[in-house]
Amino acid sequence: MKSDATTCESRDILSSRRLVFTLYWLPAIAILAVGPLAISNGWRAVVWTVALATMGMACTVNALRCGRVHCYAAGPFFFLMALVALSYGLGILHLGRNGWNLLGLITLIGTIALWCLPEMLLGRYRKGRADNGNAG
Repeated sequence: MKSDATTCESRDILSSRRLVFTLYWLPAIAILAVGPLAISNGWRAVVWTVALATMGMACTVNALRCGRVHCYAAGPFFFLMALVALSYGLGILHLGRNGWNLLGLITLIGTIALWCLPEMLLGRYRKGRADNGNAG
C-alpha cells in the first residue's frame, strides 16, 4: 500500500515537468515577453491577467488534488495579482508610471515567499489528503 506522501506526490502537478512548464513557466515567460513591447496597458493587462489566473488556477487545482501546502496560499495570491493587474491595466487602480514594475516585483517576491515559507513551516503536503485519492 502506498504511503500518503507517495500518493500525494503522484497526484502533484509539480511532479510533472511538462505541466510545470505549461502551467507556470509559459505564463511567466508571457509576462516577461510583454515587458519591453510597446503595447497598450489594456493588452498588457490581458496577458498578465490570463497568465496570473492560469497560475492561480493551477495552484488551486493542485491544492485540491494533492494537498500541496504552498498551493493553498499561492493560488489565491495569483488570483489577487491577476485582479490587480487587470485593474491597473484598465486604469481603475493607479500605481504610478512604474506600476508594471511594481506589480512584477510584488509578484516575484510573493511567489518566492509563498513557495518557501508555508512548506518550511508546515511540510510539503497537508496531512490526510491522500485517502484513496479522494479529496478530504
